[in-house]
Amino acid sequence: MSGAVKTLLECIGEDPDREGLLKTPERYAKALMFLTKGYDDTIYIYHEEMVIVRDIDIYSLCEHHLVPFCGKVSIGYIPNQRVLGLSKLARLAEMFSRRLQLQERLTKQIAIALDEILHPQGVAVLIEASHQCMVMRGVQKPGSKTITSFMLGRFRTDPKTREEFLSLVK
Repeated sequence: MSGAVKTLLECIGEDPDREGLLKTPERYAKALMFLTKGYDDTIYIYHEEMVIVRDIDIYSLCEHHLVPFCGKVSIGYIPNQRVLGLSKLARLAEMFSRRLQLQERLTKQIAIALDEILHPQGVAVLIEASHQCMVMRGVQKPGSKTITSFMLGRFRTDPKTREEFLSLVK
């Protein structure tokens, strides 16, 4: 692995034989082995606890007025053994928000997509956004926020599960 790191240093235009970099390939190889030592462990991951990514920034355009709305989305789900990489939750939010949108539909689209991908025990999505159509024009109410939520599965049927999600995303 040290040889590969030496090659990488050369590829970026560095001299791996200069004094400050002489031991870097070995140090990096040792550090990478430590950071990835989980591959040596054999443990079955069975996950059925709530997973939440909150405060994901979103930017969209209101389909009624073609002006921006922006805010934060929190996405939670209860796995049915299968989990999704955390960045994929942010990508879902990004994918649906980068369209002409209504906040209500955006909230529902994120939840339904996650439900269709993972078939989890439940999905919850909460969005809090500021709509420029309410700030710049019309009623001109700066500081106003619109909050929408969409719940599926246990988040919809179990009040305790729903309350846990809502308290964690505050």
